[in-house]
Amino acid sequence: MSIRGKAYIAGAWEHPLRKADEKTVAQLHMECARGALEDAGLTFADVDGYFCGGDAVGMGPLSMVDYMGLKVRHVDSTETGGSSYLVHVAHAAQAIALNKCNVALITLAGKPRSEKPRPSAPTPEGAFELPYGPITVNMYALAAMRHMHEYGTTAEQLAWVKVAASHHAQYNEHAMLRDVVTVEDVVNSPLISDPLHRLDCCVVSDGGGALVVTRPEIARSLQRPFVKVIGAGEAPRGQNGGQVDLTTTGAAWSGPRAFEEAGVHPADIDYASIYDSFTITVLLQLEDLGFCPRGQAGRFVADGGLISGSGRLPFNTDGGGLCNNHPANRGGITKVIEAVRQLRGEAHPKVQVRDCRLALAQGTGGSLGTRHGSATLIMERE
Repeated sequence: MSIRGKAYIAGAWEHPLRKADEKTVAQLHMECARGALEDAGLTFADVDGYFCGGDAVGMGPLSMVDYMGLKVRHVDSTETGGSSYLVHVAHAAQAIALNKCNVALITLAGKPRSEKPRPSAPTPEGAFELPYGPITVNMYALAAMRHMHEYGTTAEQLAWVKVAASHHAQYNEHAMLRDVVTVEDVVNSPLISDPLHRLDCCVVSDGGGALVVTRPEIARSLQRPFVKVIGAGEAPRGQNGGQVDLTTTGAAWSGPRAFEEAGVHPADIDYASIYDSFTITVLLQLEDLGFCPRGQAGRFVADGGLISGSGRLPFNTDGGGLCNNHPANRGGITKVIEAVRQLRGEAHPKVQVRDCRLALAQGTGGSLGTRHGSATLIMERE
């Protein structure tokens, strides 16, 4: 079933806090929900569908629905890490198309900066992989090193992703890192896991965000610009029995599905929000989404190819995870929020893409070196 044009994003809100010592995770969810509903011109009483991921407290949607006093007839707690909230937008659109709900509220919140991470539940692969000591950064470094070996990608090319993000973050008053950096700054920052330097890595923040997805007729009754969901794709990428290409992400499958459903091509996209847990994450997704040939992403981003106003593909104009925030270890929702701002013409004037009509949001969740989920959303300004 195609979701093209069957649902609109009517509300979007990002929590301004980057460290929330005095607030609970539930409070952050509530504040994000309130912000998105007010942005849409709706109330909690209008919500009849609720979506959240593994960051939610207690029993996920059951606890949060009760906490927020919602009366809903549809819930979804799909968990695919950083791609969860792009998946939720697609699932909300599907639920609306099937008459399961009319107004879907999606919330994310977390406090990874001010609280110790919760221990992960045992996984089937843990007994085989954990003895080798994999951690997030060295799994991404493994992918980066392989891309360098295969295609001659350089540390300087990776650094251009951070440079572009910093050029945008300087205009975001809430961004954690607002200083513009150079390629030299990145490659001279401390080496964390070869070849990734400290400035190749995303920030860690508290906070969150929320989205409101509605029926087209409800969206048209509100005093907000129309942002239509026209394409979506989702895909897991695992170890494939050990036959894994470290330079390929799940975007190689989720991207083509989203483009096919939307009826557009990579060259049509005016703005892209690309999940940026590390600089290498962006390079691999750019290739898998078709914005450049395989092995050419390093050249594509070099010399400011991602900087709004001068680059070929403006990306992450809020500063992204590399400079702005990365809440709850699931920063995917912020990718959708900034894409909505761009389509509405509400991004900062210094980074607003002129005549932005088509925007893409791309998320990954998990680890590029082992297994992860991928989700792609394509949205259109009507």
